[in-house]
Amino acid sequence: MRLQDVVLKPLITEKALSKGAGNQYLFEVSEDSNKHTIKVAIEQMFDVEVKEVKTLIRKGKVRRTGRRMKLKTLPNTKKAYVVLKKGSIDIIPKA
Repeated sequence: MRLQDVVLKPLITEKALSKGAGNQYLFEVSEDSNKHTIKVAIEQMFDVEVKEVKTLIRKGKVRRTGRRMKLKTLPNTKKAYVVLKKGSIDIIPKA
């Protein structure tokens, strides 16, 4: 599995950015990745030292869409909370 396949994107929300001040960042990762592969991918991609990784799987919600209001299930997503030993990740570059 390639590094780009493990970490899909950083999650930029108000809650995630407030945790960034404490060296904790939030990423959306692939569902078949584990904590060890996430740690290695983050360390190699951003050149930082990772202290710990916490993961969770958010179950896909059921939505009613279309003219006849048919049920549609959104896909599951896996998130990873990454805590760094030292250093920081520049998710939003300053202009």
